[in-house]
Amino acid sequence: MQDDYLSVEELIEFQKEETREIIAALIEDGSEPDALYDIEHHLFAEDLEVLQEAVIEAFKMGFEVLEAEETEDEDGTKVLCCDAIMQSALDPLLIDEQVEKLVNLAEKYDIIYDGWGTFYEGEDAIYDEENDDYDAE
Repeated sequence: MQDDYLSVEELIEFQKEETREIIAALIEDGSEPDALYDIEHHLFAEDLEVLQEAVIEAFKMGFEVLEAEETEDEDGTKVLCCDAIMQSALDPLLIDEQVEKLVNLAEKYDIIYDGWGTFYEGEDAIYDEENDDYDAE
């Protein structure tokens, strides 16, 4: 779907808007504004070797990289996804910097940068122990 393609610059600007909306929603919901958050940036690729090359570079940039998992995109095509994580304050400029690095990385390796997410932080946060990616196995 060529119509959906954004240039690198357009994607970075779009992500800046998204970042501010996500931060505002977290704060509005009562998430702790001064906490450190695990910012999970989502990367997708069809080729494991290409994804591995990209995440090695992300690791060298200071991101923690989780193991790739197989999933399907909206068209049913099998793709690989993984998260590149960096601990950060909810500072839009810091997150913008992370996003820009990973959008450019995605462009370099012809993979997909699909935004970022994090978890609510606060005294009333509820954590699902079963689905916690950070538990030792």
